[in-house]
Amino acid sequence: MKVLIVGSGGREHAIATSVAKSPRADKIYCAPGNAGIAQIAECVPIGAMEFDKIVAFSKEKAIDLVIVGMDDPLVGGLVDELEAAGIRAFGPKKNAAILEGSKAFSKDLMKKYNIPTAAYENFDDADKAIEYLKTKAEFPIVLKADGLALGKGVLICQNLEEALDGVKEIMQDKKFGTAGNRMVIEEFMTGREVSVLSFVDGNIVKIMSSAQDHKRAKDGDQGLNTGGMGNFSPSPFYTKEVDDFCQKHIFQPTVDAMKAEGRPFKGVIFFGLMLTPKGPKVLEYNARFGDPEAQVVLPRLKNDILDVMDACIDGTLDKLELRFEDNAAVCVVLASDGYPVKYEKGFPIKGLDAFDGKDDYFCFHAGTKFDESGRIVTNGGRVLGITATGRDLKEARKKAYEATEWVDFENKYMRHDIGKAIDEA
Repeated sequence: MKVLIVGSGGREHAIATSVAKSPRADKIYCAPGNAGIAQIAECVPIGAMEFDKIVAFSKEKAIDLVIVGMDDPLVGGLVDELEAAGIRAFGPKKNAAILEGSKAFSKDLMKKYNIPTAAYENFDDADKAIEYLKTKAEFPIVLKADGLALGKGVLICQNLEEALDGVKEIMQDKKFGTAGNRMVIEEFMTGREVSVLSFVDGNIVKIMSSAQDHKRAKDGDQGLNTGGMGNFSPSPFYTKEVDDFCQKHIFQPTVDAMKAEGRPFKGVIFFGLMLTPKGPKVLEYNARFGDPEAQVVLPRLKNDILDVMDACIDGTLDKLELRFEDNAAVCVVLASDGYPVKYEKGFPIKGLDAFDGKDDYFCFHAGTKFDESGRIVTNGGRVLGITATGRDLKEARKKAYEATEWVDFENKYMRHDIGKAIDEA
């Protein structure tokens, strides 16, 4: 098979690493890719939103499967355009990717089909949102930009003053662009967050191993929201009891709801869950592998990933048993100091060859590129995802933090408490 992966981050590097393990993959391309992905795939200078070029390239190279990793091209309808051109693609069509593309849509879907989630109201008028906050809101409260905002369009407001600033930021100043044309105001839920990735074939859902993200930039869950500063899998808080509840009330009902709405979902649904005192509730859906969730879940997948993706596309997931290693993985993100606000890039990265030949350590590139002289340099806020597997979470965490010392670049920054919750489990 010839495979094309669309995207340029740590998630796509993890996908490419999994695809490269398949005996069925003869040639892997990535558009646009990064310096790490270039070690295992041929990177082509086509942007993820250049749909015409992606379709033309796929035809020219007789690509057998296109894997769309990123949210923007999924929500924009890349899978539809590929399929219309007779090219096989993994990922939801545009009318199903709205599950992530519009928070208002997903909240309304959950309300209609009785899927547990936080109470909420949708607004497309800033004045009405302000009036609601002044008269009916209980604090703390959560404001969410409706559209895609790189995982950053969620504000937790402790009081009215913060909430009014939040409305200004999202709806009036348009900090998150058109994502803020509509806004969801949602009750604040307490509990542990757990992420569950799943494969879906339009009819049934098979879950992957659970994971737990660390969204805040600084230790102790302080600082601004980011795309994720680290992750671990499995989550010790995702128990058999929680799984039984979610299978019955959240996972399959979501897939059934999308089908009933005429939006059958094929691909990956990421369930962001809050384990509240009243039971698990949905925080958010993503229509793709999470990042860095993919970097701790995919290294533990025992199946050939291409077999699983084929089953999702063909509607035969029921015939496949999803298998994961009985181990654990921890990922620590090495970022550029100042992320997610302001940071410098272009610094050479040293020590990357330390990972060569090790099958229990991974260095997933998120924001890297080659400079004019062929050196690998930093090219983003999140630079590398350092992942290690171990017998259990404590061993995996110890190994991951050891491996963060193997690589270095100017303004390297990381959290030092990824997986701290493991000690409380």
